[in-house]
Amino acid sequence: MNSYIGIFEIPTKNISRATSFYESIMDIKIERIDFDGVKMGILPYENQKVNGVIIEAEGYEPSANGVTIYLNAGNNLQFMLDKIVKNGGKILIPKTPHADQEGFFAVFIDSEGNKLGLHSEK
Repeated sequence: MNSYIGIFEIPTKNISRATSFYESIMDIKIERIDFDGVKMGILPYENQKVNGVIIEAEGYEPSANGVTIYLNAGNNLQFMLDKIVKNGGKILIPKTPHADQEGFFAVFIDSEGNKLGLHSEK
């Protein structure tokens, strides 16, 4: 089955702080692009069907309300979860088994005030 999600955007008011947060917790390098007054951080996407962008632009407001995107936290989300608070985030729901016992999830607030989740198999 193909993914029904093509691209997601994580709003920020401070692109440097936000990209640093995600680089730290996910242990990745985020490509930065500035285009026509829009500042973007592109999450690595090789061989993925869904692309993620951190975006600082007019009309983009970080929020803990609305849709929650769950990031793939690899084999064990606890490794990523352990980095969230020390990088300016807040844990709302700690590592918890899914109701169907198919993996684990956690929910957090990022450095910008956005609510996101993590998912892993173990």
